[in-house]
Amino acid sequence: QVQVVESGGGLVQAGGSLRLSCAASGYSIRTLCIRWFRHAPGKEREGVAYIASYGRESYADSVKGRFTLSRDNSGNTLYLQMNSLEPEDTAMYYCGVCKTCSPDLCLPPTYWGQGTQVTVSS
Repeated sequence: QVQVVESGGGLVQAGGSLRLSCAASGYSIRTLCIRWFRHAPGKEREGVAYIASYGRESYADSVKGRFTLSRDNSGNTLYLQMNSLEPEDTAMYYCGVCKTCSPDLCLPPTYWGQGTQVTVSS
């Protein structure tokens, strides 16, 4: 069974950057479709970014131009580079594996990790 572990969250000032990691085990990350999503208290879960196994990427409008995915196949890890962070980006961030490789059908994903907290101060 595939497992994913998120890391890299923390406290950062507005305008700063963080890089989140999603380490996969059990399957090669090249074969997986992965969704990053976030959940803030009092808000609905929001899909942030998605990458298909063949490389197609998509991003939520709220993060487009600021967040970027990259995949390290040798390390079996997917990264989410987050730049120009805003207080509105504060949330718990999760990565998950999609059973159906479509960003619209992968929220929530089939499997996801424990999450990593991102806090952006103003």
